[in-house]
Amino acid sequence: MNPDAASPRPLRARSSGALRGRARVPGDKSISHRAFLFGGLASGRTRVSGLLEGEDVLATGRAMSQMGAQIRREGADWIVDGVGNGCLLEPESVLDFGNAGTGSRLTMGLVGTYDFAATFVGDASLSRRPMGRVLDPLREMGVQVLARSGDRLPLTIHGPRVAASITYRVPMASAQVKSAVLLAGLNAPGITTVIEPIATRDHTERMLSGFGANVEVAVDGASGARTIRLEGQGALKGVPDFVVPGDPSSAAFPIVAALVVPGSDVVVENVLMNPTRTGLVETLIEMGASIEVLDKRIAGGEEVADLRVRHSRLKGVTVPAARAPFMIDEYPVLAAAAAFAEGTTRMEGLEELRVKESDRLAAVAAGLARANVAHESGHDWLTVTGDPEGRGYGGGPAVETHLDHRIAMSFLVLGLACRKPVTIDDARMIATSFPEFEALMTGLGASFETDDAGSASALALGGD
Repeated sequence: MNPDAASPRPLRARSSGALRGRARVPGDKSISHRAFLFGGLASGRTRVSGLLEGEDVLATGRAMSQMGAQIRREGADWIVDGVGNGCLLEPESVLDFGNAGTGSRLTMGLVGTYDFAATFVGDASLSRRPMGRVLDPLREMGVQVLARSGDRLPLTIHGPRVAASITYRVPMASAQVKSAVLLAGLNAPGITTVIEPIATRDHTERMLSGFGANVEVAVDGASGARTIRLEGQGALKGVPDFVVPGDPSSAAFPIVAALVVPGSDVVVENVLMNPTRTGLVETLIEMGASIEVLDKRIAGGEEVADLRVRHSRLKGVTVPAARAPFMIDEYPVLAAAAAFAEGTTRMEGLEELRVKESDRLAAVAAGLARANVAHESGHDWLTVTGDPEGRGYGGGPAVETHLDHRIAMSFLVLGLACRKPVTIDDARMIATSFPEFEALMTGLGASFETDDAGSASALALGGD
């Protein structure tokens, strides 16, 4: 599916009664990208179970295949035979990442320190997203960049004969930038050091260690700043049984839907509970959400759990800027929850939302306006003043998704609790991260309808 290549597919959500049942969300997107990257680079075989088979992740797999990795599906698992650290091959054609911001940025880091050229392209949405934050540290390592429009796709990078290891202080809270520098350091002699003043999701450090890299992490007790040191040009070894836990960013949608639709009682299974990814759950519990953590366990080196979620009377809270790195992808669906909370919810530190698949802060504000939800926004903040009864919500013009999967799913969740339907202008890009979204939600009792020549027809989709 290429969202640029076909006609839009409007989708409508309407109130349909309580949501009930059990749901298992797809594998974590961040970890799935890295499973293909690290498995493709390691020597030996990695068997991956639970991989998110969304288009973004598959684009990363195709890129690694173009550079020598052997990747194939075997039943429900993926088999990755890697090339060995330092042994990637120059791609014979462009690396097309579609809509995958994480995949493109991390792969730039991975191949940037190789003495060959690689050209990166993407869809219209990805081509608008800034890449300079990744390219700047790569330039310090000796990477040359050729781009037609600033530091945006399409662009070509060419690594030096021998890359320089660097010490880099990340100027913003970005796991992608941190990870790109560490991946570049894999093919650079010496020690590459990354300092992040504000901690971000730590999957790269955990997984690099699991694949055999020499990684050290130190935390400043006073400031909380993290210093990560990676020894370059070491051996990576495949992981025979790598399990991808459930994606908390995908789990956010059935979780919030169950909280705001009256009478709902849903269990979301196998959710990643890494402390750098639980900001939304923490916030919702502060708002009064009934979320019960069940059966905590370890999968793929990460803590996971099942979450029982029941309809709750929510109240507005202030979400501090310091929490933003731990829930940056979940703010659109948090806005949907806040629409049904008593009082005002204020979200701060949202500047990173400006440079996602869309300007997510602007897109959320515009969508709330079309759904008749009271809100205000600024450069890096958003307030939502809710009504637990949802009076006056819905029935407006279609929400513009801007080819952004999280905007699409968030406003469909909002529509499930509104008195009048909420329509999004295009649902096709949901497949980039959550291909099972519609089937999973309708299996719980959600009601979605497609527009066909101006008339609505109910979707007949099976449950999870």
